[in-house]
This record gives sequence, C-alpha cells and structure tokens, in this order.
Amino acid sequence: MAKAAPAPAPRRGRSAPSIISDDLVVHGNLIATGDIQIDGTVEGDVRSQSLTVGEHATITGAVMADDIVVRGRIVGSIRARRVQLATTCHVEGDILHEALAVETGAFFEGNCRHSDDPLGDEMPSSAPSSEAPASLKIADAQRPTPEKQAPSAPAAKSANTAPASKSDEGKGGVVVKDGAVVVRRPAAQ
Repeated sequence: MAKAAPAPAPRRGRSAPSIISDDLVVHGNLIATGDIQIDGTVEGDVRSQSLTVGEHATITGAVMADDIVVRGRIVGSIRARRVQLATTCHVEGDILHEALAVETGAFFEGNCRHSDDPLGDEMPSSAPSSEAPASLKIADAQRPTPEKQAPSAPAAKSANTAPASKSDEGKGGVVVKDGAVVVRRPAAQ
C-alpha cells in the first residue's frame, strides 16, 4: 500500500496582491501587510507593502508603501522607498521618497523630497513657501524648446498643465533627457 504524499506546506513568499477592481469604489482607508493593486476608486488613505495604481484608478488620499507604481491618478501625498510615475499617471500632491523614477509623459504637480527614511520622516509642511510648486508635464525630449521655436501666436494651453503663476507663463518647460528631468528656461531678453 502506497501512502498519500503529505500536503505541501503553505508558501511563505509573496502572496497574490489584494485587488480593488475597476468597478469598485471604496470610501475609507485601506491597510494591508501585503501588496495591493487598485484599478477602481479609493476615497481614503492607502498603506501597504507594495502598491500598484492601475491606469484607470483614482485615489483621493495619502498613500504609503515600500514600493509604489502609479499608472493612474492620485490626489494626495505619496510616501515610499521607491516611487515610479508611469507615462499615464496624474499625481497632484507631495512625494517623499528614497528613489523616484519618472517616465516621459507622466504628470506631477507638487513638491518632491528625497529622504533616507520616507516611511518614518515627517512630510514637509504644507505652509506656503516663497516659491509656488510648478505644474510639471514631463514632455517628449524631442519636442523643440521655446528658445528654438520661431515667435508665433500663443499656443493653446494643454488641459493638463498650467503655469505656477502668471509670471511663469511663456517660460521654458520641463523635459526628460537621457533619463534626467531638465528644466529649460529661455535666455533673458
């Protein structure tokens, strides 16, 4: 008689992520010790080991995780060791990070600050500073810069970007060049 093989021991590695599907709306905070993938809408704070914000997802609240990949929309602060802002993301809020990657086409409006311990450090105060944060639309590096364009009628403004103040209108832009964010300003006139 052959004995039945013992049942395999439960895996202690990473488990499947908890998923908030695209047809789900959550009003309240989410806290998980594992990974969360959000494809729907969350109106509240999110804290997890790893967080993936899907392309059509929206989070209105603070998010905190070791790793965060943003493909959708976040309106609120982000605190993470590693943050990746994908081409399709739209982030309005401050980012406290150890490492930050921004893909071409990503939208980010707010302040970002490096920290050796972003999960333990306090967020920068939201008190008004002498310099307003600029709206950033990470542009295609191949797009001509304002210095190289011929003078013409003012271009229509994009719905996704706005100058930080009236005095910033018409000044250069932000582009990603060789993996780095470069702020371009026209020469003084």
